[in-house]
Amino acid sequence: MDSDKPQIVISRVVDAPRELVYRAFTDPDHLAAWWGPIGNSIPREEMDFDVRPGGYQRWTEVFAAQPGLRVEVHIDLTDVVDRELLDGVAHVTGQLPEGIEPHETRMRVEFHDEADGRTRLEIRQWLPGRVVGPADQGWNEAFSKLDATLRNAHPVAVDVEV
Repeated sequence: MDSDKPQIVISRVVDAPRELVYRAFTDPDHLAAWWGPIGNSIPREEMDFDVRPGGYQRWTEVFAAQPGLRVEVHIDLTDVVDRELLDGVAHVTGQLPEGIEPHETRMRVEFHDEADGRTRLEIRQWLPGRVVGPADQGWNEAFSKLDATLRNAHPVAVDVEV
């Protein structure tokens, strides 16, 4: 990791309650539905989570366009507060896309209540400069998948005239 300042800083409000958004990051079934760039997937049988301080999250990300690429993500969780905070260091290894070397990245995700049952995510990520662009693009694509996943898990109430 290149510096004390995070290379990626994201503040994003999502249209779902904090408990559901937290589960999207901490429940393997939920994370598998949205994590990673569009087209990538996480085989559920290759996920193992123990979400607590000193715990971990482990998974393999598979690239649809290049099935030989299998990124291994192993996060050592250092700080976990239920429905409020996830903080840890990810070790990224495996068969990585061209130009990406194995690396470590610290990631901190905070979950805050917003008006109307929405949630504000505050994400900070410290990572090597050479992977900032791909990571930023990955977050943007993953957020579109997260929004769709949360919409399906938490449909917006619609007033119906009878």
